[in-house]
Amino acid sequence: MSTPPVSSVRVRVPATSANLGPAFDCAGLALTCHDHLEFAVTDRGLTVTVTGEGAGTLPTDESHLVVRAFRSACDELGWHPPGLRVTASNTIPQGRGMGSSAAAVVAGIRAAWALCPNVEGPDEDAVLRLATELEGHPDNVGACLHGGLTLTWTTERGPRFDVLAVDPRVLPVVLVPDTTLSTHVARALLPDVVRHAEAAANAGRAALLVHALTGEPSLLLDATEDRLHQRQRASAMPGSLALLDRLRAAGHAAVVSGAGPSLLVLALWHADDDRSDPAGSSAAHEVAGLTPPGWRALPLGVDTGGAQVESGRPQVSSA
Repeated sequence: MSTPPVSSVRVRVPATSANLGPAFDCAGLALTCHDHLEFAVTDRGLTVTVTGEGAGTLPTDESHLVVRAFRSACDELGWHPPGLRVTASNTIPQGRGMGSSAAAVVAGIRAAWALCPNVEGPDEDAVLRLATELEGHPDNVGACLHGGLTLTWTTERGPRFDVLAVDPRVLPVVLVPDTTLSTHVARALLPDVVRHAEAAANAGRAALLVHALTGEPSLLLDATEDRLHQRQRASAMPGSLALLDRLRAAGHAAVVSGAGPSLLVLALWHADDDRSDPAGSSAAHEVAGLTPPGWRALPLGVDTGGAQVESGRPQVSSA
């Protein structure tokens, strides 16, 4: 007796912070802040329900990014379910540089691959390629898919990735303002040409960043210095750059998280901290003490698993 096709799956996708200072468009860090989504094949129509972050503002029709990613993956797979129900419980802040769009893209693609009855499992190269096409660059989607510190690059065969373990002494703290910033707007502020000296400086810092994050976190302040993209976007987020300067002057390895306006601080655990409680750590309190009103401090861990898929019941439900 053959096993009936799976008709529902649950997907958990992590927030991500890309660039990490000098590693522009080629490095991302997965964080322990997650969106949880359930996808169910139905006999007709589309139903989208959103709770948490984005509720009341995100679309609930075919224009929802999760649905668009799901449909694109279905086209890739040559499979078109009769109906779909998506239930999203979001905790990743929207439009704040924490990879909410990458999480939506990855969730939709992973769900399509898991539900499609014509495939045994995901083709990781195809998944990363499609996610990159939809997102525009591979840094966030690579980290969201695979967790940890993910390095991405592009070859003639398409985007590639490798995952590195982050030194356990590193404590990520994300500082989230009330304001949002479109990635499209932020990228439009970048110059088309950069000076050779600036490019060389960033290349050196990006190389140092990998060493610092994976084995020598005492070097993170120097390793996170950027000359290519952060100050070039200051006009779109002056408050973020002012806070960035304050944190770095105090010795904290702070960077703009993705396109901003959030900041990521790569803090260090103190020897007497309880490692099970990031919010109670001394470093998190120090960072929060430098953060002005109107900002949220989110002490987080490094997500090492990336996007996770759980199968549901193998039966078709009604819309």
